[in-house]
Amino acid sequence: MHEGALGGIRVADFSRVLAGPWAAMTLGDFGADVIKVEPPGGDDTRALGPPFRGALSAYFACANRNKRSFVLDLRDPASAAVRDRILRWADVLVENFRTGVADDLGLGYARAAEINPRLIYATVSGYGREGSAAHRAGYDFVVQAEAGLMSITGPAEGAPFKVGVAVADLFAAQNLTQGILAALLARERSGLGQRVAVSLYDSQLQMLANVGSNYLFSGEPTRRHGNTHASIVPYQSFDTADEPIAVAVASQRLWARFCAALGLTELETDPRFRDNAARVHHRDALIPMLQHVFSGRGSQDWLGRLEAAEVPCAPIRGVDAVLEHPLTMERGMRIEVDGVPMIGSPLRLDRDPVRYRTAPPVLDADHASVLAELFPRMEAKDHD
Repeated sequence: MHEGALGGIRVADFSRVLAGPWAAMTLGDFGADVIKVEPPGGDDTRALGPPFRGALSAYFACANRNKRSFVLDLRDPASAAVRDRILRWADVLVENFRTGVADDLGLGYARAAEINPRLIYATVSGYGREGSAAHRAGYDFVVQAEAGLMSITGPAEGAPFKVGVAVADLFAAQNLTQGILAALLARERSGLGQRVAVSLYDSQLQMLANVGSNYLFSGEPTRRHGNTHASIVPYQSFDTADEPIAVAVASQRLWARFCAALGLTELETDPRFRDNAARVHHRDALIPMLQHVFSGRGSQDWLGRLEAAEVPCAPIRGVDAVLEHPLTMERGMRIEVDGVPMIGSPLRLDRDPVRYRTAPPVLDADHASVLAELFPRMEAKDHD
């Protein structure tokens, strides 16, 4: 009996760095058997540090639990038999080689599908596998810049900023995971696999969400708003007498509660602020009034008052503070497997919850056992 929602699903993870490995790890969290096929030097992120714990980098650890490591030199012709056996073994293949490289290595989609017609072939690239930019390498920072995210991130009057985490990679990883799951479901009906293709560029464009939609509606160029919001006021940080706090007044009902909590009920009847559209139009008049009031009390005082009024608000925590916070522990989001600390999965399934079975693997730790599984009737050393 298989454990997990994806128990019995076999994944060959030929990807490296973040987007592909993150998607493969998500499948592993749900019980899929994931073999991480690495080049002789290992995934690039094994060397990205500090910090390290022994030979394990924190970067590699964040995206590679619940996997077995198997080193295979795909450029060595002697590896062909093992490569093809992996293609037959897998239900899902994940790759993020530069366009054309998978074909050169005998791992292209056409060949893989011929060998295993049931294979879900999941490919993630920078700019797609076809078209004028297909051969460009895709890196998160570059895509954040090129696909619009940096132009709307950072101080309103300052320079464009990247987001502090590789969100273009992570957006693509989530899209890739969704596509893989949809393809697996479709295979239950058709019996056939298919290619699932995701690019960082497309994923980042999609994640412009309402900001991109604002431009399509208005034709007006977007601009940076810092910690404020283009379409909701007030929805931003405010400085208090000690520490800044974040406040989200995203409805007219919350606006009334917010005004009462600040002792500014007269603002409810001020025609400049009568609804959100008016507040957006007159934000330059409203925000200084609010900031003046917030400056008169400390952050904990304001958080208490706003929470009592059921107005969404929060302190602005550092990574250290949030990872040590009791709520993080309560939510099960800080985990440890075989002495390796990690952030857990946010996905919750009642019947088939995620399981943290194994820590991120040491390079090639599972070589012998993987070979024995791929070639059960032959000596593993014949294919090493």
